[in-house]
Amino acid sequence: MEEVYINALGVYLPNNPISNKEMEDYLGKIHGKASRVKSRILSQNGIENRYYALDENQKSTHSNAQLAAMACKAALKKSSVLNQDVQMISAGTTQGDLPVPGFASLVHAELDTAHCELASFQSVCASGMMAIKSAYSQIKANEKENALCVGSEFASRLFKASRFEGQEQKSIPFDTDFLRWMLSDGAGAMVLENKPNTKGLSLQIEWVDIKSYANENPLCMYVGSMGNDNHVNGWLDYPDYETASKDGAINLKQNTRLLNKVIEVGVSHYFNLIDQGKIITEEIDWFCCHYSSLYFKQPIIDLLKKGGANIPEEKWFSNLTSKGNTGSASMFIMLEELMYSGNLKEGDTVICMVPESGRFITSFMKLKVVGSSKKIAPKYSIRKVEAPGLNINRNPTSEWLVRQLTQIWIDFENKLLEIPIVKQIHQGTLSIENYKLLLFDLRQQVIDGSQWISRAASNIDISIFELRSAFIKHTATEHKDFQLLEKNYVALGESLEKIQLGEKNIGSAALSSFMFQRASSPNPIDLLGAMFIIEGIGKRLAGYWGNLIQDQLKLEDNQVSFLTYHGVADENHFHHLEEALNHPLMNMELARQIAKTAKTTALLYHLQLKELGNY
Repeated sequence: MEEVYINALGVYLPNNPISNKEMEDYLGKIHGKASRVKSRILSQNGIENRYYALDENQKSTHSNAQLAAMACKAALKKSSVLNQDVQMISAGTTQGDLPVPGFASLVHAELDTAHCELASFQSVCASGMMAIKSAYSQIKANEKENALCVGSEFASRLFKASRFEGQEQKSIPFDTDFLRWMLSDGAGAMVLENKPNTKGLSLQIEWVDIKSYANENPLCMYVGSMGNDNHVNGWLDYPDYETASKDGAINLKQNTRLLNKVIEVGVSHYFNLIDQGKIITEEIDWFCCHYSSLYFKQPIIDLLKKGGANIPEEKWFSNLTSKGNTGSASMFIMLEELMYSGNLKEGDTVICMVPESGRFITSFMKLKVVGSSKKIAPKYSIRKVEAPGLNINRNPTSEWLVRQLTQIWIDFENKLLEIPIVKQIHQGTLSIENYKLLLFDLRQQVIDGSQWISRAASNIDISIFELRSAFIKHTATEHKDFQLLEKNYVALGESLEKIQLGEKNIGSAALSSFMFQRASSPNPIDLLGAMFIIEGIGKRLAGYWGNLIQDQLKLEDNQVSFLTYHGVADENHFHHLEEALNHPLMNMELARQIAKTAKTTALLYHLQLKELGNY
C-alpha cells in the first residue's frame, strides 16, 4: 500500500469580499424589503466577510465549474505535477451547474489537463471529503500516482431575490431565509501524490473516515417541498417546473431544529474513533473543524469536555469568519490557509472534522505534517519581459523588421511564462523528474537543429554566398549541442540509451517538420526568423533557467551545462544572425517572410514545451 500526501493546496474566492452590510446589495431585497432575520442570524454565525460569484445585478460572474477550475490551477501551480500528468480529478459540490453531466466532467472541461479518470460527488459539506477519500483510496491502492481533488460551491445564486419574487412569495420561510445569511461561494483544491514534496512541507493522509446516519435521522438540509405527511416532493415530481417553483420545491431549506442533533452525531463519531485507537486527543496539534456557525462551536466544546476529550481552544483552526461558510470547499480552504501560514511544523498531527446536516453525515481525516519548513522552495522573481537586442543597420526596412521581431518575442516570452514547466522553474517547485523530462524532450528536437540549418545552407544560391556562409557558420556551432545535453542527462543518473531511443513530443514533431519544410525550399532566407527565436532563447532564457534549476535542485555544473553554456555561447551566435540580417539584399518582402517564420517558430516552440511528455 502506498502512502498518500497532500503536496499542494489552492483556493479561489470570487470577486471582492462582501461585508455583512453589503450582502443584500448582491442577493437583493425581496420585494424591496430588508430581511427581518438577517441581523440575528449574522450575530450568531459570526461571519464577517464572504465571497459571491454574483455582481450587484445578481448576474453570475463565474460558473461553479470555473470556480473549481481556478482553485485547481492554483493548487497545480504550487505543485511539481504537470497539467498533462494529472491522473485523476475527484470533485465534490452541493449542486453543480447542470443536472447532467457529473460535476467533475464540467471541471475537467475547464482545465488544460490530459485524459484522466473522473469521480463526481454530490452531497452537501461532506461531498468534498468524499472526493478526498476517493482520490486517497486510489493512490493508496497504487491505482494512481497522483490526483487533483476539489470542493466547490456556488450557493449564492440559489438566494437571489428575483428567484423568490418569481415564486410570488410575499416572504420566504425561515428555513430558507436562514440559509441566505449562512452560505457563500468559493472553491478549494489539493494535489495528492504517492510521495511527499522534496522541499517544504506535505500533509500525509493517515486515514479518512466517513459515516452516514441517514438511516436513523430525518432530512435536515434539502431541496424539495415537504408535505404535512413529512413526505418530500422533489421538483421532478411536479407536473411542470412552474408549479414546482411556486411550491418552493427548488428552494434550499434547513430544518434548524435538528442542527443540535448534527453536533451530537459528530461528537459521537469522534468518540468512536477514540475507541478504535484512531485518535488520541492529547496528540492533536491542530483541530480543523467545519462548523457552519460560531453558535455551534461552544456546544461542540462542551460535549467534548463531557466525554473527557477536550481539545484546548488554541489548537482549533477555522477561517469561517473571514472566508464564509463554503460547504464542501470549507476544509480545502481551511487547510490551504493553515498549510501556508508558517505555523505548521514537522510531526504535527492535524484532525479535520466536517459534519453535514443534509441527512446526517460526519467525516474525519487525520493528517501528519512531514518535511521541514526550513526547506521551503525559493521563489525567483520574474525578470522584465524584453526582446533580445538586435544591432543591425538602420533603414526603414530593418527598423520595421526589428519592431516586428520585438513584438513577436514579447508575445512569445509572455506565453512561455504560463507553461507549467516554466512556472515551476520560476516558483522553485521543479522536480528532478520534470527536469529530466525537459532534457529528454529537448534532445529530440536539438539533434535536428544542425541538420535543418545545413539543409537550408545547401539550398541557398551561390549568388548570395554571404548568407550561405552565415548558415554554415551557424550549423558548425550547433551540431554537437545534443552531445552536451546527453551528458547532462547521464550525469543525472539516467542511461544514454534511453534518451537516444526517445521520440519527439507532438510539439517537437511539429517544430522539426516546419523547419525541414522551410529548409528544403529554394533560398530559405526566412529561416533567419527561426534563428532569432531559437538563438534568443539561448541568449536570454537558457542560461537564466539553467542557473535557477541548478540552484533549486542543487545540481552540479555537468548536470545543467547544456542550458548554462547556451546562455554564453548564443551571444556569439546572435552576432552571426545580425550579420545575416545586414545583408544588402534585405528588402521588405523578405523582411515580412522572416517575421512570419519567427512568429510560426515561436508558436511551435511554445507548443514543444507545453506538450512535454505528450508523444
